[in-house]
Amino acid sequence: MPWLTILWLLPVAGALAVLAVPNMRPDIAKWLGLVVSLATAVVAIGLAVGFDPHGDRYQFVEDHSWIPAFGTRYALGLDGIGLVLVLLTAVLVPLLVIAGWGDADQSGSLDDSSGRRQKGPHTYIALTLAVEAMVLMSFVALDILLFYIFFEAMLIPLYFLIGGFGSGPDRSRAAVKFLLYNLFGGLIMLAAVIGLYVVTARSGLGADGGGTFSLRVVADAVSAGGLDAESSVLKLLFLGFMFAFAVKAPLWPFHSWLPDAAVAATPSSAVLMMAVVDKVGTFAMLRYCLQLFPDAARYFAPLIVTLAVVGIVYGAILAIGQTDVMRLISYTSISHFGFIILGIFAFTEQGQAGSTLYMVNHGISTAALFLVAGFLVSRRGSRLIADYGGVQKIAPVLAGTFLIAGLATLSLPGLAPFISEFLVLIGTFTRYPVAAVVAASALVLSAIYVLWLYQRMMGGPPKPVEGPGAATRSMPDLHGRELVVVAPLLALLLVFGAYPKPLLDLIDPAVAHTLSTIHEQQPRPAVPVLDRVPTEGGPK
Repeated sequence: MPWLTILWLLPVAGALAVLAVPNMRPDIAKWLGLVVSLATAVVAIGLAVGFDPHGDRYQFVEDHSWIPAFGTRYALGLDGIGLVLVLLTAVLVPLLVIAGWGDADQSGSLDDSSGRRQKGPHTYIALTLAVEAMVLMSFVALDILLFYIFFEAMLIPLYFLIGGFGSGPDRSRAAVKFLLYNLFGGLIMLAAVIGLYVVTARSGLGADGGGTFSLRVVADAVSAGGLDAESSVLKLLFLGFMFAFAVKAPLWPFHSWLPDAAVAATPSSAVLMMAVVDKVGTFAMLRYCLQLFPDAARYFAPLIVTLAVVGIVYGAILAIGQTDVMRLISYTSISHFGFIILGIFAFTEQGQAGSTLYMVNHGISTAALFLVAGFLVSRRGSRLIADYGGVQKIAPVLAGTFLIAGLATLSLPGLAPFISEFLVLIGTFTRYPVAAVVAASALVLSAIYVLWLYQRMMGGPPKPVEGPGAATRSMPDLHGRELVVVAPLLALLLVFGAYPKPLLDLIDPAVAHTLSTIHEQQPRPAVPVLDRVPTEGGPK
């Protein structure tokens, strides 16, 4: 069975089916979208059950001729790193569909003649499923050109989700800024993709002695030293790929589109962007930048590590100063993506395993915090932190879930992000001790912005019923649909915080294979280790 094709075609078929639902039946469109997203999650879980962590690196492989003239194939495969991100995507999307159940009803386009909303829910659900399909394809593609096509194509439905279904007067500007930033990065990558094809053609890596876009063929040639290209050319190609992935991730200073887009989008669409789509950028750094250009990656690693550390501290400091709760959470993601990229370019097993685990844990924790904040904003109608107070006294369940999600964001021990951040820091310390120490300072900064945010919004007396910034006292607590969304996310944070082994069992072999492919050795400890314990009075 072509399970990987089924995996990404299910959301595509679902999106088309949703658009075919009669316009006057938005409820059917929503339920159909939910059923399709749940079916996709079942397929993803089935892939996880059938995956052998100690088997072939790429499993469930499908390889068919696509464009023979260019050496391009429809090649799909799944490794441990891709699998955990496929699971993250497939599990989050049904929850986002439920969380955004009413968003499309409020944001559909108006028909000028009747004044009725036209295909709001239909289009909203279809666009969400389209994004899911393209993200899933990006995680399983083993052809560079195939990956690039979906890497770029996912921008279009997300652009319409932000600009067409977001809120606020700046949503169109934010959507255009998001699209232009990412399209520009993609154009630079396209030039690098073409340049890499020329290099493979000169090296005769294709089946007919020409060029190829096969990731496995090119990576094997790089590992064996069979790529005919000068070091300066490979460095330029690396920068072309890395620039596109740094914009998508985003890495400081290519980050400025993220806070605007996250604030303008609906909470569900913002989570889809930050917790799912942006992971394609960091995933691609591991799969493409390191395997295709290992020497260039080592050469630029100190620069990238420096940018990552700056992003970690910068995002945390700016989060402290925000007055908008949704923008504050957006800046925390910039800080977290800095940790992910830091671990990737530490070139250690702990660092890269921690980064991959961080991608999963960040997706869960950010989804929980952003969605709970969205539920809070929908009740009050304001994103300003100063408009809230005393929520824990009138909506204790909402305040409690907000607290757990916030504590996960600051990587509290016992919650899932802690172990991934810990692995990144110890993996980085063996190569870049100064960078690790500076990055660790963000732990203090994150405690400041999370605890201060909770104190201002949830603590103290409830806001008065009348007067500026009022109406908090009548706020209802979380209801059934919202609890269905939040409860699984909090459960995952607790489970993976106490027992991350199932994820690490999938991640570790794939990380070890990547480091072996690029001939990277685990660094030796800088502190001397005694061969034996000295006895009292004996030689030291």
